[in-house]
Amino acid sequence: MKERFIFNTVGLFTRDNKATVDFYTKTFGFTTDWDGIQPNVEMTLGDMRIILFLRDAFEQMVARKFQYPEGFNGTVELAFDVPTYADVDKEYQHALANGAASVLPPTTEPWGQRTCYVADPDGNLIEIGSFTE
Repeated sequence: MKERFIFNTVGLFTRDNKATVDFYTKTFGFTTDWDGIQPNVEMTLGDMRIILFLRDAFEQMVARKFQYPEGFNGTVELAFDVPTYADVDKEYQHALANGAASVLPPTTEPWGQRTCYVADPDGNLIEIGSFTE
């Protein structure tokens, strides 16, 4: 049976595409052929795809205003798995060095996961975690 939908992309509405592209390419290794001008950006990392669109350009396109969260956006998270607990700590520091804001430093949870949370330039939450010591 053919699937009705294939979920393949997360879209983020940004204040500043350049800052967000710089963050995701430097922090996680996403690649893009974005020209630096268009309001629409496509970035890939393996089979993952993130698209970015400038908030004001999107509002103009749909002729509607939206309210965007200020500070940290607790509505959704992007989750990245890394091989080991030590990698969680290393990638947390790497994210901070590339402009992420700390939300939760690396912590080993009772369910056996080492996890941390940071926020990207638009306040979107990012989890970096591992279940392997």
